[in-house]
Amino acid sequence: MSYCSLIDKYCGNNAALRHILLTHSCLVCHKALTAADRHPELGIDRAFVEEAAMLHDIGVFRCDAPGISCFGKEPYIRHGLLGAEILRSEGLERHARVAERHTGTGLTVESIRLQELPLPLRDFSPETIEEKLICWADKFFSKTPSKLTIEKTNEQVVTMLSRFPDGNVDRFLEWSELFD
Repeated sequence: MSYCSLIDKYCGNNAALRHILLTHSCLVCHKALTAADRHPELGIDRAFVEEAAMLHDIGVFRCDAPGISCFGKEPYIRHGLLGAEILRSEGLERHARVAERHTGTGLTVESIRLQELPLPLRDFSPETIEEKLICWADKFFSKTPSKLTIEKTNEQVVTMLSRFPDGNVDRFLEWSELFD
């Protein structure tokens, strides 16, 4: 099944969400693939990055985020975990790992505990080069309709990440050195 078919399967007839999800995911995908092409020495699985980048946010439709046309019941912070459940049910384990590990620059047990997040107490940090690449590329694009196609600068991403604990800025800057 193609990633567009999966998105259609889970977004149903919510055209606004489908537009937001496809636009955001295409921008993340393009940024990730451009970085992969710049760095052949990293041995990045380009085909996998394309698929996983397009599917990393598939769990948003189950969240309560009306500003991005999501009318589910779950807190938005759980969209990665929810997406991972969907992708695992489709037999896409590697893709599921990307979905559950792309929030912030990854969530650690300590971060989940400190922020009292409604997530299982386990490490959701990107491990593979592809997980890190997609997580990095995702930070540059919002799903907010008025900002959907505007790419953030490194400085804007750092400002946004500095609100969160647990080395988010340091990881982002490390990845920027690797992928820029």
